[in-house]
Amino acid sequence: MPQHINYYNVIGLKIEQQIELIIPTEMAGLRLDQALAELCPEYSRSRLKSWVKSGDIIIDNKTLRPRDKVNGGEVVIITPVADTSLEVKAEPIALNIVYEDDAMLVVNKPAGLVVHPAAGNWGGTLQNALLHYDSELEGLPRAGLVHRIDKETSGLLMVARTLTAHKTLVDQLQAREFEREYLAVVRGYLTAGGTVDQPLARHPTDRKKYAVRMGGKEAVTHYRVGKRFAKHTLLRVKLETGRTHQIRIHMSHINHSIVGDQVYGGRFRAIANASELLSDTLRAFKRQALHAARLGVVHPVTGEPMSWTCEMPDDMKNLVHVLEHESPAP
Repeated sequence: MPQHINYYNVIGLKIEQQIELIIPTEMAGLRLDQALAELCPEYSRSRLKSWVKSGDIIIDNKTLRPRDKVNGGEVVIITPVADTSLEVKAEPIALNIVYEDDAMLVVNKPAGLVVHPAAGNWGGTLQNALLHYDSELEGLPRAGLVHRIDKETSGLLMVARTLTAHKTLVDQLQAREFEREYLAVVRGYLTAGGTVDQPLARHPTDRKKYAVRMGGKEAVTHYRVGKRFAKHTLLRVKLETGRTHQIRIHMSHINHSIVGDQVYGGRFRAIANASELLSDTLRAFKRQALHAARLGVVHPVTGEPMSWTCEMPDDMKNLVHVLEHESPAP
């Protein structure tokens, strides 16, 4: 996914956001409106088409038609036009706030909660919840969310509360200065940790997925063994880069897919001679067993290094407990 670069012109209390991005080469041959819909899921395809037609989306310093094909590598500048129908509404959704001050929030997101609205999930998201918790976040892009994790991944997320803090934290993220450690239960017995350094890009046939592909974006994942079981391993995983689905794809690439990953792990595979409890527990685990357990940043105002940790949610704790008792390491 190409990086969005946002520029803000503050006029009174209104913020106009301009987005600059580069169309990746793997999208060559797609219609412009198709490419934009994939790159900007926060806006509907019809809205993006209307902006193309009205000249609010510029490609390589010129206007194109929605049906024009892209070659990849084009620089796109989008100036969103305010439309109340696209406004994200505040919703009273419970939040688990791990830390907060005037500059930022740290939230422990439960599995099953979408981070921000997109096609198919226009409400009931973490962004809706943040706007209800603090109405002043309405003046920040995506209510101050600095990064995101998948819907079915649990754990820590950073939220800025001011534009200055947002820029500082985004700069840290882009400079790879965020500390992000995940816990993951994967298939297979690993004897040691390691690093996966494989580029990622859109899947060649399934546009909702990503895959290891030469010519893709750099992606580096470090992992070490936390605890071994007979046919599974609890890993501590650190991100050097933060590509979409990165840990899930990299673990699958080395043939140690994450337990419960419906997209990259394939169908459920029974374990020979497993107890009924173990088989039932593994079969019932329907989300990827992945948890963002540690987050570290430099405070955007004080410059002080800070970090937070949070325990695995109950479903992962139970999974690990069953593996420990029903499938201990040899």
